[in-house]
Amino acid sequence: MQDTLKALYEVVLNRKKEPSEGSYTRYLFDMGLDKILKKIGEECAETIIAAKNDNNEETVYEICDLIYHLIILMAQKGIALEEVTRELEKRSKKTGNLKKIKVTDKNT
Repeated sequence: MQDTLKALYEVVLNRKKEPSEGSYTRYLFDMGLDKILKKIGEECAETIIAAKNDNNEETVYEICDLIYHLIILMAQKGIALEEVTRELEKRSKKTGNLKKIKVTDKNT
C-alpha cells in the first residue's frame, strides 16, 4: 500500500510542478486551498454516507477519493508523505491511550 501512496504522491507533486492540460489535479492546485478543502469536506461526507448505507464497494471508492484529496492537500501545504507515515508509525506504538469519556448530566 505504501508504494501505491508514494507513487500517487509523486504524480501529484509532478502535476503541481508541471501543469498538464486537462489535469484535474492541476485544476485543484490552480483553484487553491479553499477548493481543495471544499473537496475534502465533500469526499468526507460522501464516505460517511456510503458507510452509513452499508455499501462497502461505494465506501472503498469514497475512501480512495478522500485519500486522493488529502494527498493534494499535503502537496499544497508542503507536507511530505514521510511525515505522515512517521506519525502513523509513532501512533501505532501507543497502547492504553484511550481517553476518559466525559459523562454529562443531560437532566441539567
